[in-house]
Amino acid sequence: MEWCHTRLFESTLKELAQVAPSVKEQSVSSTQMDEVTPGATFGTTVKSGLGVAESAGQEKSKLEKESEHEDASNSLSDKETGAGDHHHLHLSSCHECLQLENSTIESVRFASAENIPELSNDCNSKLEEKNDDCLARGIKRVNLAGKPPNVLIYLGSETAKVKFEQVKSILQECIDADSYAIYELHEEQVLKAPWIDNSLLLIIATEEPISEEHHKQFMKFLSKGGKILGFSSSFTFDGIQIKRKSKLKKTVHELVVSKMDSTEIKLNLLVSGCIFEEVMKESTSKVKTLSRLNNADKDTVIVHLTYGDSGGEAILSQAHLELDINSMDVQTEEDFNLLKISNTKRYEVLKEILISLGLSCELSEIPMLTPIYLLSSDEEIHLAFLKWLEGNVDAEGLRASSKVSLKFVSSCESKMEITPSFMQVITEMGSFSSEHFSLKTYQQNLQTKKLGKILLFTEVTTTTMNLLDGLMFELPEEMGLIAIAVRQTQGKGRGGNVWLSPVGCALSTLHITIPLHSNLGQRIPFIQHLVSLAVVESVRSIPGYEDIDLRVKWPNDIYYSDLMKLGGVLVNSTLIETTFHILIGFGINVNNSNPTICINDLIRKFNKEEGTKLKALTTDCLIARTVTVLERLIDIFQEKGPNGVLPRYYKYWVHSGKQVHLHNEEGPIAWIVGIDDYGFLQVHEEGKGVVSVHPDGNSFDMLRNLIVPKHS
Repeated sequence: MEWCHTRLFESTLKELAQVAPSVKEQSVSSTQMDEVTPGATFGTTVKSGLGVAESAGQEKSKLEKESEHEDASNSLSDKETGAGDHHHLHLSSCHECLQLENSTIESVRFASAENIPELSNDCNSKLEEKNDDCLARGIKRVNLAGKPPNVLIYLGSETAKVKFEQVKSILQECIDADSYAIYELHEEQVLKAPWIDNSLLLIIATEEPISEEHHKQFMKFLSKGGKILGFSSSFTFDGIQIKRKSKLKKTVHELVVSKMDSTEIKLNLLVSGCIFEEVMKESTSKVKTLSRLNNADKDTVIVHLTYGDSGGEAILSQAHLELDINSMDVQTEEDFNLLKISNTKRYEVLKEILISLGLSCELSEIPMLTPIYLLSSDEEIHLAFLKWLEGNVDAEGLRASSKVSLKFVSSCESKMEITPSFMQVITEMGSFSSEHFSLKTYQQNLQTKKLGKILLFTEVTTTTMNLLDGLMFELPEEMGLIAIAVRQTQGKGRGGNVWLSPVGCALSTLHITIPLHSNLGQRIPFIQHLVSLAVVESVRSIPGYEDIDLRVKWPNDIYYSDLMKLGGVLVNSTLIETTFHILIGFGINVNNSNPTICINDLIRKFNKEEGTKLKALTTDCLIARTVTVLERLIDIFQEKGPNGVLPRYYKYWVHSGKQVHLHNEEGPIAWIVGIDDYGFLQVHEEGKGVVSVHPDGNSFDMLRNLIVPKHS
């Protein structure tokens, strides 16, 4: 259907000229929630019905972005400023070299390790003597042939590809992955391949003894200004030695880490069973302790050493910074919780180490916005929506809105610019495909009468909360609208917070209508509780998944136990005459293990503890199931009121028997007993009985500084 064909709209324009309804919109309180605080989803085979439907295929390999590189030999100036004493990678502080990097480095993130010898050959040519001073400060580590600086991972004789992928994965999440190529340095390449002059960083991640010949090569790399990062390895050099403490082996301990700004950070990590001791003799190396165990012996587990006059340095760790929870053999639930709670700090420490070794850990550029696809779980409803659209857009197919204007086109118009306020919507479903979202899986798991029938799907958008603004007030009720995105660049949270939502999160905004004169219409704040409950039940109602420890936290968060947040909800409502138009935004971390925790982490944990083989879940499945459960909960509430759903809500909430302070941190203590008929928290204060309380509106934690409202 070509929306630019004016003949299609002649009758519509006449109707629009005759009918110009004015609608009074009355905004009402919006109950705001945190959206999920951010990997990619992957396909899985699951059951249909209220079980999980079948996901279409495994995740495809991500296409690399290759930047065009040009001849930048003239951008190297004799006027660079030198790098600091501790940061010998010149790129991080030199404007000319930064230009050189930008113009010559291209991404080869998925290149094979066999290319290492070839990468090195281009570095054999000698530069003029006048540039030697710049090279000595680290610029020689950039391959001037246009290939990116190399980060090498040495695993000794270990051939397990899994170990390499584990270390590579954590690096790609920490560093500016488009600026570095990560390879495995095989044991046979250490002495033969000319890697020393073409690498920025060598990571040694093996507990095997280092042979004398290999040790000499590694020291030669340091002497030429190279950087080494040791992950629970046997590599050391003068100034430090390793001591084994068997009682520490593969145990979780608290570390105290000294940061570059002289502050300290505490976190729990799996330790190798080895510690460092300084050698009491003269050495050419300067040793600095970066981290000790928080035990009686204050054992040293991370050290920084310098070597030579060319800026060589090494940071060696006997704590497993490189492994996430899914790569470890964690024995107890206590250890699992300690490691997951410390996961964000693990990233913080690892990034600081990489930055101190001269690498860039800047966030990648915000992704470009992508076109929207108009999809439907039902072909008949899809056609009905297109027919409705003919009479509700202008001659160019434009549906204007104060937030986002949508231009409906039959196929993608590549010349059309997509901006936060202007987006194109492709109406032809046959052209749709996505590695992150299966329409078939969504269709099989959506079992609703109205909700979620018409989809606006996009890979990257600002926020799904804005996409439905121009459609929801006039669209027929049976065409339930939902906007779904893979990534958001301006995701909305409580208090106006903005969240950059990564791949692996279920991100959507659903439109519902509620009559003012109904059970739920008189208790609109309850909607947030119904949505939170729907998210939890979307998982825990699947046969076999009933004991996955996913819970609700009042008023609007989704939690693992009472420990860590996995998602949140945002509800905005507008009253038009006697109908509430409500936008429900929810974000759930389904498959993004780092830097915090996701639903599939809980499933893997459960499988390990119970010996089960539950399949990982996907975002398309859980969005559809959440909408399905929500529609049923709304129906129950409308029929029976709060008492129809509260028993299910209390079954999954985290607050039973918990204490809170009223008014401020030093205020009186009260016990949480439930929520009232309007969705507000009820607490019991000794001597005063049960009262309903509200958040103070200023605290990040909604359970802090609760206020007892004054009644006139």
